[in-house]
This record gives sequence, C-alpha cells and structure tokens, in this order.
Amino acid sequence: MEVDYLESIVTAIDEGEAEQVAELTQKALDEGIPAKELMERGLVRGMEKVGEKFKEGVAYLPEILIAARAANRGLEVLKPAIAKSGLKPKGKVVIGTIEGDLHDIGKNMVKFVLQGNGFEVIDLGVDVSAAQFHQAVVEEKPDMVAISALLTTTMVNIPSVLETLGKTGLRGGVKIMVGGASLTEEYAQEVGVDAYGEDCFQAVEIALRFMGVTS
Repeated sequence: MEVDYLESIVTAIDEGEAEQVAELTQKALDEGIPAKELMERGLVRGMEKVGEKFKEGVAYLPEILIAARAANRGLEVLKPAIAKSGLKPKGKVVIGTIEGDLHDIGKNMVKFVLQGNGFEVIDLGVDVSAAQFHQAVVEEKPDMVAISALLTTTMVNIPSVLETLGKTGLRGGVKIMVGGASLTEEYAQEVGVDAYGEDCFQAVEIALRFMGVTS
C-alpha cells in the first residue's frame, strides 16, 4: 500500500489535483508512512516529475504553477507531522520582488517549488525595498535571498540590496540568487550576485547546491 500512496501522490501532483494530494497525504500519514518518506518520495518526486516534463517541453508554466500549488496542499497537511518528526528544512530562503515591481507570478512559482522541495520560504511579497530585504535577513537569518525582477526599469534596484547588506556585514552570510524576465546570467555576474535562475526548477537546483544537498 505504501508504494501505491506515494505513486498516487506523484500522479496527483502531476495532474494538479490539489485536494486529492491533500487527501492522499493525510491517508498516508494515517497508515503510518513517515513524513520524511512522504516528503521525499511523494511531494518532491511529484515536482521532479513535473520539472522533467517542463525541461522536455511537454509541460508549460501554467501547469507548473497548478502542480506546485497541489504539492503545497500536501505540504500543509504534512507540516505538523514534519514538526513532530524533527525533519529539518533543507534551508531557509527569503524571497521577494524588487522595489518598483508588482509582478508576482514568477516569484510565487519559485516559492511554491522551493517549498515543495523541502525549503522554508519567507515571502516578502512585491515592491520590496533594499531596507526590507535587509530587515528580513536580520530577523530571519536565512541561508539565501531570492530576488525577482520582471521589468528592466526595476532590475537596477537589485545592486542596492547587495550594498545594504554589505554595509552591515551581512552579505557574506547569505547567498543571493536572482531571476525574472529582464535578467540574464551576464547581468547577475555584473552586479555580483551568487546565481541566476532561468526558471523555478533551476532555482531549486541552485538552492540545493548552495545547501550542499540533493533532492
């Protein structure tokens, strides 16, 4: 039965069936399947499957967002069991869309997929200033900061985040990744961030690499 539950969760995530994922996750917990196994062989594997389809060009961004939301419904059910089991997050990420930019679809996708892969994510929302990022780093002590920028007119605000963290000696303690339609690998290197993620799945790969863990 255990394999059936796990495979069913993977399939339900792939099909974007959020309530089914939640129901299956609860039933699996009731059957005594460990939270760690449900997380890794159910929720994470489900998102990996969707990521593989995305890379093959047979799944697109709307489907990815729906699948990620489904995985997060399972994660909501799983959270109390994770807390009881002592299973630690793979890392903590502060995420936000840079000041002047109100777009959040890309940011939300990265957040959902990171959460579905076992990361704790602190979402600062949109139009986030350098001071707000700095405050979040002080208060949350994250392992990394993820900054989204869709517009070319707002990506120029990204260096101010690095400058603000640098002035208070916090820059060296966090990895910074950026992403968004207006950004490129060249821009990321130019401003001095640690990585550029082309899409939500690459963002997860980067985050795992930063933490020295595998999915």
